[in-house]
Amino acid sequence: MAALDTTRTTFGSFGLVGRIGATFNAWVSAIVEWNDARITRNTLSGLSDRELDDIGMCRGDIDDVALSGRGY
Repeated sequence: MAALDTTRTTFGSFGLVGRIGATFNAWVSAIVEWNDARITRNTLSGLSDRELDDIGMCRGDIDDVALSGRGY
């Protein structure tokens, strides 16, 4: 039977290469989150006031909803 040890931290175990990879991963994640927020904002902005009201929103809520996926 195989077991997976999740108590070890492996962030620093790869030295410089691991840090470069982690930095690259952070940049890619930030770009993906920004793009998701942009798409959400554009889609909601394209709805009419009546359609926004149907889903329980107003124009002032669009930025909050777009940023909510980013942990703000």
